[in-house]
Amino acid sequence: MSRLKSVRRGVVRVAGVLLMGTLATTAMTGSAGAIVNGKDSTERYPFMASIPLTVPSAGNFKAVCGASLIHPQWVLTAGHCVEQGEGGAVMDGTVRVGSDRRTSGGTVRKIDRVVRHPGYEVGQGAKPNRNDVALLRLDRPVAHQPIRIAERAGRPGTPTRLLGFGTTTEGSGPDGWKFPERLQQLDARRGAESECAPGFADRTRLCTISRKAGAMACSGDSGGPQVQRGDWGRWELIGVTLGPGDGDGPCANGPGLYTNATAYTGWIHKTIHSKR
Repeated sequence: MSRLKSVRRGVVRVAGVLLMGTLATTAMTGSAGAIVNGKDSTERYPFMASIPLTVPSAGNFKAVCGASLIHPQWVLTAGHCVEQGEGGAVMDGTVRVGSDRRTSGGTVRKIDRVVRHPGYEVGQGAKPNRNDVALLRLDRPVAHQPIRIAERAGRPGTPTRLLGFGTTTEGSGPDGWKFPERLQQLDARRGAESECAPGFADRTRLCTISRKAGAMACSGDSGGPQVQRGDWGRWELIGVTLGPGDGDGPCANGPGLYTNATAYTGWIHKTIHSKR
């Protein structure tokens, strides 16, 4: 499977492209899934959220995108996770918040508003998407603790952690994917821009390197969080799973690429506090 041009295309577009499909749509590095070679979560992440998806053109295949609760009534995810293109995946209309299980537990809310960044652009050729973020408003607030968006992402080398319900195995499509029921985590580090392919990482996209060989987010992890330790050791959000950090092979064979959440705090706050 080509290094996941986009978790959404990959995990969301099985119809003509395989969920996590095209490097251009950059859905979470390679095929962002339950994280290939990750491990079961070791602590509670009350801000973790999952968005169920269905792919009609693939026999109603059940997929997923990740998200982060950043306000009692709003979650942040990838822009390509809400893309309703022909042959693509369709959101089921709900979000599950605060559970370490993909299909049970936590709090389920309906989605009553979808706001994708106005500058969202699907990458052309082997280039990643731009401004790949979206906000979903829940029909009612939840009691789970939101995660704070960091003031800035740590410097290259800073330890981080990736979270997701994406596939734990890399196959050529849905038949080869295995979505875990239990939330997966993977320790990583902030990479330098030069550690991803030229033109991939920049001020708005973070290059991410696994601290474990043969491991990285994959199909189904799109939209999920990359976090770092902040004051008093609390987790802070720095990234939103976008796609692969280069154009090579499977997800786990290279760097990952994350939308830099800290670069969008102005747009996020303006959207959340708008009168609409």
